[in-house]
Amino acid sequence: MSDKAVKKQYKFQQVTVMALMTAFQLVCAACVLCRQEELSLTMVYIFFGYIAAEWIYMLLGVLVTGNDYFELEAIAFFLSGIGLTVCASFSESYALKQLIAIGIGLAVYLIMLLLIKDVHVANFLRYPAAVGAILVLAANLVLAETTNGTLNWIDLGFFSIQPSELVKIAFIWVGAASLDKLLSATSLTKYIIFSLGCIGALFLMRDFGTALIFFFTFILIAFLRSGDIRTIALICTVALMGAALIIYFKPYVANRFSAYRHVWDFIDTTGYQQTRVLIYSASGGLFGLGIGEGYLRNIYAASTDLVFGLICEEMGLLLGIAVLLSFAVIAFFAVKSAKQAPSTFYAIAAVAAAGMLLFQLSLNVFGITDLLPLTGVTLPFVSRGGSSMLCSWGLLAFIRAAGAPFTPPKPDIAVKKRLPPNPPTVNPPRVQPSKAKGGRS
Repeated sequence: MSDKAVKKQYKFQQVTVMALMTAFQLVCAACVLCRQEELSLTMVYIFFGYIAAEWIYMLLGVLVTGNDYFELEAIAFFLSGIGLTVCASFSESYALKQLIAIGIGLAVYLIMLLLIKDVHVANFLRYPAAVGAILVLAANLVLAETTNGTLNWIDLGFFSIQPSELVKIAFIWVGAASLDKLLSATSLTKYIIFSLGCIGALFLMRDFGTALIFFFTFILIAFLRSGDIRTIALICTVALMGAALIIYFKPYVANRFSAYRHVWDFIDTTGYQQTRVLIYSASGGLFGLGIGEGYLRNIYAASTDLVFGLICEEMGLLLGIAVLLSFAVIAFFAVKSAKQAPSTFYAIAAVAAAGMLLFQLSLNVFGITDLLPLTGVTLPFVSRGGSSMLCSWGLLAFIRAAGAPFTPPKPDIAVKKRLPPNPPTVNPPRVQPSKAKGGRS
């Protein structure tokens, strides 16, 4: 089979995947629309507009720009579509805002791909990114009002933003660009100062979940560039000592995690959300109770922090596993891209972005199931919220920019070249030893 035929077959597989995903989304849309007392045309436009946007993006990518693969974006659309369905099951306004957030996130994704297309431009832009991140966090400390014990939201009147989500993109950008070249004390020191500034601001905002994500990403980036386990262990030890001092001088920090591993002892207080997630998500079984039929939706933050439990309850445990496997595929894609990346910048950025997404996923899923302390972070691509959606698509751009496609498997045909027969061996003429002077005749 020729390369052209293989490529054509691969594009056919892409269309097949898109058709199956569209069928799934149409079923989800039908479940949401059938629950309404009166058919909402706005809701119909939201679902069909989203499906049309997916197909337009794929067709333009294949036919116009010549992209040979679509798997990474397909996974993002799949996860975002689940989040859109969850929002639509709550209200029309939630669905419309989520659709707008997905559209802006996709625009951020495309703009990011243009900005980091040239590694020299990406390295130059790390300085504006670092300054902008610090200014945004400083503005957050000044302008934000306390919401649920944290200072991580700025209300702009017609909408609100969570600056720490946007800073995640800059954090990876600055780290990957600073350590792109040979590791030096100057570049590492600058990045450490920048990281300490970001994490310190998050602690002042009492956003401990995001601070943990930033710290994990810093450790990952430092290890990717240095590979020195002893240095990483020293950094972790110092961080643990700092955390112990914070807990000692700020006891309210420890109080936030007092219910960890004891949620059933605080079933009506601090463990209320987690116990309900454990009960209701298990009651959904493999295929769920039906979209909009769950009980977890009546619990606070059901569409944001607890969205994974809501998916398991209403859409089934099988879909919950599919969500987890989707992030595993993104991580696999990042590792494969890093191996073939044309620059260290893309390799570090891709793995760091995938690591950040996976760590945030772990904090969310394991937090609501009491395997880790509940930190209140969102589920990337799925949770309701514009800032989280923009961040998720922005991080995806780092993975996509590394540029290693899922190459279709080539037919296993070994074509052996026929080698010419070995020429007959010609024995060299036997050389008679010369007689020494004065020897016997």
